[in-house]
Amino acid sequence: MAGTGDLGRRIIHHRERLGLTREQVAEHAEMSPGYLKYLEENADTPDTGSLYRLADALRTTVDDLLGGGHDRPPGHGPAMAHPTLETMDEAECRRLIEPGGIGRVAFNGSHGPTVLPVNYKVHDGAIVFRTAAGGAMDQDLSTGLEGVDIKIAFQIDNIDEANREGWSVLVQGPAHHVPPGEVAAVAGAGVTPWAGGERQLFIRIVPQQITGRRIHGM
Repeated sequence: MAGTGDLGRRIIHHRERLGLTREQVAEHAEMSPGYLKYLEENADTPDTGSLYRLADALRTTVDDLLGGGHDRPPGHGPAMAHPTLETMDEAECRRLIEPGGIGRVAFNGSHGPTVLPVNYKVHDGAIVFRTAAGGAMDQDLSTGLEGVDIKIAFQIDNIDEANREGWSVLVQGPAHHVPPGEVAAVAGAGVTPWAGGERQLFIRIVPQQITGRRIHGM
């Protein structure tokens, strides 16, 4: 949608994140589905009252819808009055990370401890991402010895700033370059790096341990 502005894209993102239809959001925000469709598809801003109702319907904040927190780290607001920290089992952790998205690769690089964000997918139970040949992860995640891999950590999280809730999953296991004969099958997972460029080297992390925690209200 060529005419969609930042507000429209954020509305669509939060609506899809919650799995809500346009009609459901419009009803909660006390506006017509037609007007919500207009806001999603056109660069326009509604009045203040409509913005607050829309933010409430999408379980976010007006500041977030308007992009006010675009360049700040997430989790800026205070904690809930009585938060609960829950340890998740492996099955729940796998369910949360299954859709893929952005995670962080943590490893001991040639210049010291390193953490880098990557777009990932889950393929046959393993974490798969793409990087540039000759880059830092190409060299630092390879031992040069057949059958000898480097154990690393991979972290994925989700933060709901409006409700001050969230979860975090930590995957630990060996990482290795996907052999040429398996690249075609792994490429079918459809992982697409946001950074663009020539990132044709596939790296796979085989989970040995998966742990996670969730913060929520009483």
